[in-house]
Amino acid sequence: MKSSILLAAVSVAAIVASSAHASIRITEAMSSSASGTPDWIEVTNYGASSVSLVNWRMDDGSFNFGVSVALSGITSIGAGESVVFIESAAGAGVASFRTLWGGLSGVQVGFYSGGGVGLSSGGDGVGLFNASNALVTQVSFGASTSGSSFFWGYDLAGNTDPSYNGLVSTVGTIGTQVTTASASDVGSIGSAIGVPAPGAIALFGLAGIVGRRRR
Repeated sequence: MKSSILLAAVSVAAIVASSAHASIRITEAMSSSASGTPDWIEVTNYGASSVSLVNWRMDDGSFNFGVSVALSGITSIGAGESVVFIESAAGAGVASFRTLWGGLSGVQVGFYSGGGVGLSSGGDGVGLFNASNALVTQVSFGASTSGSSFFWGYDLAGNTDPSYNGLVSTVGTIGTQVTTASASDVGSIGSAIGVPAPGAIALFGLAGIVGRRRR
């Protein structure tokens, strides 16, 4: 019995490791800040283990690696963690961005910059590429509401939750989370919808494998 559980645990670990990149999702984007601060995106790890973001890149609505730019300032994203990347040359705008949003204690803030990656207030998109140049996650959105972000929710398989697909943030609640407001903008930086506790996916998978073996 112990050997079966051990084998199941190893199998789950392998599955989690192989699908780590697939657990990364774009969960929020701001394309028209009322305060004039930079565009930004929130990225969330729905998986059960940390993922390296070294050599990851982003592009806007063309989803074209050939014109993508580097994501900088954050080297890894933990299980269940949400991080933010802002459009800012060399990260010069990170400090003022944190100040606008009340400090963002405990939230990693990185940056990107380059020609053609500004998010259009008339409608645009964002795509992320991993170190192997593969497109891992992408979102598209329409015309913005000044000062409000767009947000997305996902299930454990990484599929978009139709109940929270590119909706516009308003003061109050987004799904199970409370939105936060800066002096002029509304969003939910640093938290995303339906993110499982670290290890929950692996435990769920292990239970399923052990259950099947008992039948």
